[in-house]
Amino acid sequence: MKVLVVNAGSSSLKYQVIEMNTETLLCKGGIERIGIEGSNLTQESGGKKYNVEKPLANHTEGFDLLIKCLTDKSVGGVLDDISEIEAVGHRVLHTGTDFDDSVLITPEALKILEKNAFLGPLHMPANIACVKSCMQVLPGVPNVAVFDTAFHTTMPAYAYMYAIPYEDYEQFKIRRYGFHGTSHKFVSQTAKKWLEDNGFASGRIVTCHLGNGSSITAVKDGKCVDTSMGMTPLEGVPMGTRSGDIDASVVEFLCNFKKMTVGEVITYLNKKSGFLGVSGVSSDSRNMLEEAHKGNERARLAADMFTYKVKKYIGSYAAAMGGLDCIVFTGGIGENSDEMREGIVKGLEFLGVELDKAENKKREKPPVREISTKASKVRVLIVPTNEELMIARDTRRIVKGE
Repeated sequence: MKVLVVNAGSSSLKYQVIEMNTETLLCKGGIERIGIEGSNLTQESGGKKYNVEKPLANHTEGFDLLIKCLTDKSVGGVLDDISEIEAVGHRVLHTGTDFDDSVLITPEALKILEKNAFLGPLHMPANIACVKSCMQVLPGVPNVAVFDTAFHTTMPAYAYMYAIPYEDYEQFKIRRYGFHGTSHKFVSQTAKKWLEDNGFASGRIVTCHLGNGSSITAVKDGKCVDTSMGMTPLEGVPMGTRSGDIDASVVEFLCNFKKMTVGEVITYLNKKSGFLGVSGVSSDSRNMLEEAHKGNERARLAADMFTYKVKKYIGSYAAAMGGLDCIVFTGGIGENSDEMREGIVKGLEFLGVELDKAENKKREKPPVREISTKASKVRVLIVPTNEELMIARDTRRIVKGE
C-alpha cells in the first residue's frame, strides 16, 4: 500500500510517498511560494534532487504539479501511474473537541474542519484547501486527517482546563489543546516498545520534543495526560522566538508602557522573544550556544532558562504520573544537542536519572539510542521523530479499518 503524506502551509506543501508494507520512503518533496512569484517544486528520490519551476496560483495547481511529478521519471518520479496511491494522509493542525483520533475525511468531517478553522487561523485554511485540492485532483482516493492535537485529547479535564469562567470555556472553547501530537505519539510508541522489549517499565514516559518550537508531554500507559503547549503553541518552555509561559498581565503592561496593541504584543511574544529575545543573538540554539561558549552572558542565560524550564516540566510530570520510567528526547535540539540534554537531566538524580555522558556525546542515530547508565532507575532515550511515517500509519489504519 502506497500512501501520500501531505503537510500544507499557507504558501507551501511538503509531501512524502511511503510504501507501507515495508514502511519504505520512496520519495519526498516540497513546493514553495504557492501564490507568490517564483513558485517551485523540489523532489528527492534515489539519492538525487530535482527542481521544477512553475507559476502556481493556488494549492490545487500545486497539488496538480505534485501528482504529475510523482509519475515523471525525468524529475525523479517513483510511480508508473498515479492510481498506485491508495490513500492520502493530511497533517491537519486542529481537531478542536470534535475528534479524538485521526478520521476519514467525508463531507461531514470537512464541515467540522471548516468550523474549527478559527482555532488555527494561520494553518487550518491551508490544511483545508489542500484537502479539497486533493479530492479534486484524485477523485475517489480516500483522504485521512491526522490531527496535530488529537494525541492530547486524552488529557483529563483538570489538566486541560484553565481557571476562567466555565461558560467562556463552553462558548469559546478556551482550553489547553497541545501540539506536536503526531511527534509525541510516534516517539512515545517507539520508546514504549523498546522499553518492553528490553524488560523495562514503560508506563510513565515524558517525551521532550525540542526544536525551534518545543513541547513536553506526560504519557501514562500510552496516553497523554498533560502537555506543555496550551490553547496555542505559545505556552510552555522558551523556544526559538516564543516566550513560553508568561504572566498574562504582561500583555496589558506592554500595551500601556510600550504603546503596543494586543496584536503587536502577541507578535512580540511569538516572533521576537525566546532564544532570540533573551540572547539577542539568534533563534537558532546552535548559534546561541556558540556565543555562550565565547562568554556571551545573555546567550548563556537563554540556554540556562531553556534547560531549567524543561527540567521543571519533567519533574512536574513525574509528580503528576506518580513516578517516572523514561525520558525521551526528540526534535532538532533533542536529537542533536548533547549539551542541552545534559543540562536538562542534571539535577534529576533524585528521580533516579543517571546520564551516560560518553554515550550522550555520540552522534549515531539509530531508531532508539539509550543515553542513561545501566544503573539508572529511569531510562533516557533519544528517538528521532518521524511525523510523516506516523501520519502514514494512521492513514493506513483508518482506511483499512485496523
